Amino acid sequence: SQGSRGFVDLMGRALDGPLLPSQQQELTAEIRARPACLEEGRLQPSALPALVENNPAVAVAILKKVLLLGGEPRTRDYFSVLVEMEMSFHSMEVVNTLISETQVPSEFTNLYITNCIATCQNIMDKYMQNRLIRLLCVFLQSLVRTNSVQIKDMLIEIQSFCIEFSRIKEAAQLFRVLSSYEAN
Repeated sequence: SQGSRGFVDLMGRALDGPLLPSQQQELTAEIRARPACLEEGRLQPSALPALVENNPAVAVAILKKVLLLGGEPRTRDYFSVLVEMEMSFHSMEVVNTLISETQVPSEFTNLYITNCIATCQNIMDKYMQNRLIRLLCVFLQSLVRTNSVQIKDMLIEIQSFCIEFSRIKEAAQLFRVLSSYEAN
């Protein structure tokens, strides 16, 4: 049908580059309205990183649909790709939105945080490392403050990350936030 072809075309453009805000809104509305959008758009989990980087709002809509439709293999496939993709502002934005608006399985959240910590520890470029550490600390503070995630599971790992990078103001702040969280 014409609507399906338009949807597939717009999804293809979303994978290739950023859409205009009106196109993003149109596509996210279509995703919410179409039960079979994942099949119609031929969207494979492997395409998720391009969508996250180019059109985070569309990626959130797709992942919400994946959670809504359920099904263990599908959910695991999409979230495994999200968890394993390169740490970036956009991937954190997508994960943060999903955590605050849906029930993301905690094993994926924990694995995402663990992978972000490992990325920060292993990056050689000091400027990029400092930037990613600050980004991760702000992201984690947001999760702690909103009680969006059970940080208890990750508390020791996150605290040791903060200690390792305590020279960075945001890491020291996160450590203080975690200490007061732990006291409560």
